[in-house]
Amino acid sequence: MSSGQETLQLGSAGATPFRPLSDRMRPRSLDEYVGQGHILGPGKALRRLVESGTPHSMILWGPPGTGKTTLARLVATTCDAEFIALSAVMAGIKDIRATVERATANRARSGKPTVLFLDEVHRFNKSQQDTFLPYVEDGTLVFIGATTENPSFEVNSALLSRARVYVLKALEVADLEALLARALSDTERGLGASGVACDAEVLKLLAAAADGDARRALNLLEVASDLAADVDGQPRITQEVALEVAAGGHRRFDKRGEQFYDQISALHKSVRGSDPDAALYWLCRMLDGGCDPGFLARRIVRMAVEDIGNADPRALSIALEAWNAYERLGSPEGDLALAQAVVFISVAAKSNAVYVAYKAALADARELGTLDVPLTIRNAPTGLMKELGYGAGYRYAHDEAEGHSPGQRYFPEEMPLRTYYHPAPRGLEIKIGEALARLRQRNAEAGGKSGQGDGS
Repeated sequence: MSSGQETLQLGSAGATPFRPLSDRMRPRSLDEYVGQGHILGPGKALRRLVESGTPHSMILWGPPGTGKTTLARLVATTCDAEFIALSAVMAGIKDIRATVERATANRARSGKPTVLFLDEVHRFNKSQQDTFLPYVEDGTLVFIGATTENPSFEVNSALLSRARVYVLKALEVADLEALLARALSDTERGLGASGVACDAEVLKLLAAAADGDARRALNLLEVASDLAADVDGQPRITQEVALEVAAGGHRRFDKRGEQFYDQISALHKSVRGSDPDAALYWLCRMLDGGCDPGFLARRIVRMAVEDIGNADPRALSIALEAWNAYERLGSPEGDLALAQAVVFISVAAKSNAVYVAYKAALADARELGTLDVPLTIRNAPTGLMKELGYGAGYRYAHDEAEGHSPGQRYFPEEMPLRTYYHPAPRGLEIKIGEALARLRQRNAEAGGKSGQGDGS
């Protein structure tokens, strides 16, 4: 059996192999499984399929410690299938081929299905995923993949079309409390035989520190039990011990994964929605999780120009100054400058008028080809250029009333006139809109539109 395949790790002869509490407490049935009621509750689709004894290919997508491996084992056990586990970190095509041979032989010998469980399937490239695709198609293998990454991006479409995706959620604190209480009282697999006691409030503290991860919760409990203090002749996990074990916290944050982009999206949308409190929360979540503050500073500048723009031009200046302050101060002092900028742009008047105008103008620039600059507004530094008509008829705006040349055309002659910029009726853009309306009226009266079109 290759190194990529699950094997039993033995200790010295005659010794009982050490198994962490999190491994010993793996659920042996669906009734022992904690959480994921949205897919495993009574009458839910996955529970009905598993209990029917009919396995099907699936991808289990969720954060660490939510029971993906355990669920795959339960599917195989309940459906009386052989279970082969591989890790995409260590396994390769050779391991897949060996698994296919084993499954083929098993199918011919007993007719039993074989479940191939591939942990961290997102680490397999497309060609590796394609290797076992035909055997999933013909039923030689029932494929169960586990991933913490969005399968839409990390699993090829052919495999996705043959496997149903189930989304697992981080466990609730109440679920983790129940799991820890069970481990504390279980005399066969848990800590019941040790006699370790623990108050409900202390269990809740450990459950909260695990941040939705059952494996981490059990690991914290195991460490805490080793440090339990003797209280009236009984080992007890005190609040002091629990606080020491849980120190440092553990927040889920992947600097390159979907969680990262979900959180930056939440920050941006909170700013756009003028909710400074939510915006501050997401900013702090990302800073606390280890996000590069320089990345956040760049995004805050982007928010200032995309969602505020000319409604309050101070937003861009404040965002840039916050970035500058962070680069001078670093963390944690500079973090406060980012927080100040986030609050300001959250409460500032909002306008995406420039953003929309830019995209519309860029689309025209790309689609209409290389149109000539009108002769009227070309520069004429030489006599030859003047003879060719460069600059002929150009009117210098500063020499005219209100610094404006009504009727002057600035768009290419072959191009339809456009109006890209429509100031929002908020903030400074109210005054900008009023000024533009006056200028456009003067253009209309002069018999031209100065490049201001029909709103297209």
